[in-house]
Amino acid sequence: MKFRHTLAASAALIPVALLSTPAFAQSTGSVDFENDIVVTGSRATDVAGIQSPDTSKAKSVLGQEVIAHQNPGQTILDTINLVPGVVFTNNDAYGSSGGQLSIRGFSEDRISLTFDGVPLNDSGNYAIYSNQQLDPELIEQVNVNLGTTDVDSPTAAATGSTVNYRTIVPTEDFGVKVSGSAGEFKFFRVFGLINTGEFTPFGTRAFLSASSASNDNPFNNYGRVRKKQFNARLYQPIGADGDFVSVAGHYNINRNNFFGSVPLRLDPNRDVGSGSGDRFPLNNDEREYDINYPCTVSQTATPGDDDLTNGCGTEFDRRYNPSNTGNIRGASRFTLTDGIVLTVDPSYQYVKANGGGTVNARERLNNGLSGYIGGRPYFGMDLNGDGDLLDEVSMLAPSQTRTDRYGVIANLRWDINEAHTVRVGFTYDRARHRQTGQVGLLQFNGEPFDVFPMDDPQSDVTGAVLQKRDRLSYAILSQVSGEYRGEFIDGALVATIGIRAPFFKRDLNNYCFTTSDTGFVDCFGKGDPRNTVYAAANPTVQGPQQRVLKYDDVLPNVGLLFKPNNRMSIFANYSKGLQVPGTDALYNAFFFAPNTPSARPEPETTDNFDLGVRYRTSQIQAQVSGWFTKYDNRLASAYDPETDRNLYRNLGRVDKYGIDGSIAWQPMRELSLYVFGSYLKSKIKDDVQSGECKVVGPDCAAIGDPIFTLTAGKREAGAPAYTYGASARGTLGPVELGLTAKHTGGRYLYDTNTPVIFGGTEVYPAKTNGYWLVNLDARLGLEFLGLNDQTYFQVNVYNLFDKLYVGRYTSSLTQGSSAPNAQIGAPRTISGTLTVGF
Repeated sequence: MKFRHTLAASAALIPVALLSTPAFAQSTGSVDFENDIVVTGSRATDVAGIQSPDTSKAKSVLGQEVIAHQNPGQTILDTINLVPGVVFTNNDAYGSSGGQLSIRGFSEDRISLTFDGVPLNDSGNYAIYSNQQLDPELIEQVNVNLGTTDVDSPTAAATGSTVNYRTIVPTEDFGVKVSGSAGEFKFFRVFGLINTGEFTPFGTRAFLSASSASNDNPFNNYGRVRKKQFNARLYQPIGADGDFVSVAGHYNINRNNFFGSVPLRLDPNRDVGSGSGDRFPLNNDEREYDINYPCTVSQTATPGDDDLTNGCGTEFDRRYNPSNTGNIRGASRFTLTDGIVLTVDPSYQYVKANGGGTVNARERLNNGLSGYIGGRPYFGMDLNGDGDLLDEVSMLAPSQTRTDRYGVIANLRWDINEAHTVRVGFTYDRARHRQTGQVGLLQFNGEPFDVFPMDDPQSDVTGAVLQKRDRLSYAILSQVSGEYRGEFIDGALVATIGIRAPFFKRDLNNYCFTTSDTGFVDCFGKGDPRNTVYAAANPTVQGPQQRVLKYDDVLPNVGLLFKPNNRMSIFANYSKGLQVPGTDALYNAFFFAPNTPSARPEPETTDNFDLGVRYRTSQIQAQVSGWFTKYDNRLASAYDPETDRNLYRNLGRVDKYGIDGSIAWQPMRELSLYVFGSYLKSKIKDDVQSGECKVVGPDCAAIGDPIFTLTAGKREAGAPAYTYGASARGTLGPVELGLTAKHTGGRYLYDTNTPVIFGGTEVYPAKTNGYWLVNLDARLGLEFLGLNDQTYFQVNVYNLFDKLYVGRYTSSLTQGSSAPNAQIGAPRTISGTLTVGF
């Protein structure tokens, strides 16, 4: 680590461990660039694992000290719920079933998530999958940029914030860590970690780890969660300048059922459940519900009769959400000469996943054609063996994705002199995104033979594989960046001027006919002769085609940091964000002719401003920042879980502003306290055109007139106005006790800020109720038994007071034909973990 000449001579007496270590950013280049800064005279890296790094950006960092006290196996995105401005709702207390993240009101598909510099957002729709994150024992720290990106961020999809977490470095000494956990809902988890220590004369070291976790879902009589993960890292230090080469691997396997997602309405005459005729629970006693399980699919088939399905295996809660994900991550740092450093981070990612339910397949033809037509497969062949073509048969029909993704981030840093540094960077990210919709067979008990129908797809009478979607896209990002940092007035003023220029291309190939702007398609297969027959009969429907769209921009990132003394600093930052439309929005636009404006959705852009102040000592880390974001071409979507389709509308201009603040205080070694809070205000500037008049009536005077949804002056849906909370941690002898409480305010369901109304009756208010979520952890060190300080027993209680609340839901522009589905918040969950280390 390089120490600046601006350190006072008295600082030489401060132990090295107490000097301010800049927070890790996402790439090795950003780590190296920030590690070149030492804040003059600052005395503490963190307070009880919580850090407010002294940079020009509003950042918060949580270390392993905080992470290790969460529920066993917990997703790191639940842990950052402690950061002001962050809202995460967990689908279950153990972190393996997914959840929903927002930061400063930006949804998760607008937040860049990276893992050792590797971008984790889906390359198609930018979704974040919280249940597929790294085992928490292996995370050194997580860094949240509130509203900005790093200058070399490998993304064209971050109008909002960034979340970066980094893997631990293998230790120099041999060590083993093993933990076993058990808890409510038949939870069981084992985790093992081996550090080899240095095993070559060159100081080479490595770690290997594996984990396995499973639990029942907490709400119905069916679902179960199963997860396995494997990790390894090889680390080779080079010389004495901090240079190194590292290669790491990660593989995660999830086999989950959907659960706990129910219609958000409170009609008392309905039952609680996930069906379209059900509702959300009114109290804790109603949270648990039964589905049609066990059951048997229709086994009787009568020749000459229209045999129908009996619904076995078709419930929402019977759906699987399987995923196999992995990556290989390289990282390296080379000092080429005094003051010149090169960093290179290559990576490869693999994804095989799907989500969705079943379909009633038909034996007969549709207007003489077999194929996937009108949302159903028509086989043109006998499926149940009764000798006729009159029947319907239930089949598995999820939306499937397979991705191969290659990337590299390279940075070259030059220290011009003690006070001035520059770096230039290049980022390349290429993802091959194959999205299909093959159908698979169900067993007699409603279970799929294979949760991945793509492994054994079903064919129609012509021998063609039936698919509800069939598309191939390439997302290619080439980005150049540069950044300058200068220190002035003896280091009291630090200026950073950065710029990144992404050149992004989406090469889209849709092999189906697009029949609506919500993504409905009719499919026969690439190059199939039936395409010609269908096109002749439907001349106005956009057929299979390729579209190549390019999005380029120049994104500045400018910051100032003023330090009037060695404890206080004032910071300001401006950055511009960009989000290129995702594949779903662009494929939906295939409904429109290629040369029309509707066929080319505009990218979202943001102008982000931050102004704040920090106070940092060995006992206090405090930060407060005010921010403003001007948002253009804000896309809003409406999701229908029954059809698995999204409709996208452009909200146009949205202004957002707010304030975030936190104080971490450790008055003595045995006690630490932390309080945090945030306020958010957003305002949609205009009404949104949501359609065209098809029938003359109260809403329009003439056919073809635009129809507007009344959104002007309204708040964006999905984000609370207020969040605030506190945590306390104390140690008494071998016992350590921690308590965290957070209040999340109500969230609007629709951008129109209106309640859910059916038949003239309000069935749910305009926004969800606010709620408190309180978590407790207690740890007993076992040194009094003669064991070492790495051996302990820990108890975690999630949602201590068992509050009923609305968890994940997808906000919409306005109310559709059905109420939105919402996740029931995770109930009180108790678990215990025994950890042994040596």
